[in-house]
Amino acid sequence: MAHIALVTAAVARDLDEDLAPLVAALRSTGAEVDVADWDDAAVDWSRFDLVVLRSTWDYTQRPAEFLAWAERASARTALLNPAGVVRWNTDKHYLAELARAGVPVVPSTFVEAGEDARGRLDAFLLEHAGEFVVKPSVGAGSRDAQRYARDERDDAVAHIERLLGAQRSVLLQPYLGRVDAHGETALMFFDGVLSHAIRKGPLLRRGEGPTRALFAVEHITPRVPGEDEIALAKRTLAAMPFEQPLLYARVDLIHDDDGSPRVLELELTEPSLFFAHADGSAARFAAAILRRARPR
Repeated sequence: MAHIALVTAAVARDLDEDLAPLVAALRSTGAEVDVADWDDAAVDWSRFDLVVLRSTWDYTQRPAEFLAWAERASARTALLNPAGVVRWNTDKHYLAELARAGVPVVPSTFVEAGEDARGRLDAFLLEHAGEFVVKPSVGAGSRDAQRYARDERDDAVAHIERLLGAQRSVLLQPYLGRVDAHGETALMFFDGVLSHAIRKGPLLRRGEGPTRALFAVEHITPRVPGEDEIALAKRTLAAMPFEQPLLYARVDLIHDDDGSPRVLELELTEPSLFFAHADGSAARFAAAILRRARPR
């Protein structure tokens, strides 16, 4: 049977609720499974038939190092999702590419190093009414993301300048108020086939600063996605500039003021897959992994 590595980070091992059920599902088939930290220099990645990214949630603190590791691992074994996908997906500039392909995403404006933070924010606020969100373009788990009212402009500028000063691009988005009642819908796809979906409660609450934890606390419940949500998720996957299907993908949607779904994020690197909220989902993902594994 195949020898498979599930890749995490030392700080995430006790936080990743998907790891234990996935290890159990894979081992029940007779597969050999190791859980390894991506930055553990003692790991010989070439001894695995397949290396599957799972919870490398600290990569946002050192993205260049993480991407370099992904390239090295790819040269030694099969990495999934592939290093090219990881490089594209770990920077939210991909939202602009999806928008150019006609995918309805949450409107996104990027502020780059050297640009005037106040001027860029003022231009953004002329185009969008209501509250807004400031977040880094390379980020995960709502770290360094914050929701602002329009009278908190000075605080938002300081936030943008802090991120720019750390050589991080910044993403500005309008806060779509329907998320407070409806939450987010996350749809999980394995080998291009919809497995299950969940509802995630709103994460960015008014007046709260960015989380200092590895990721913000999430309130998860199962959800049956609407036909419009399924259609948009499939349209989003079809717009990816990669060979299809990928082993795994998670499409996160929220609804705009008209009630239409929009893409908030496309998670192709290290998404939680919420096995605890969908019976059989860990086994389905394990089966998808084993279909990709080719023992040497």
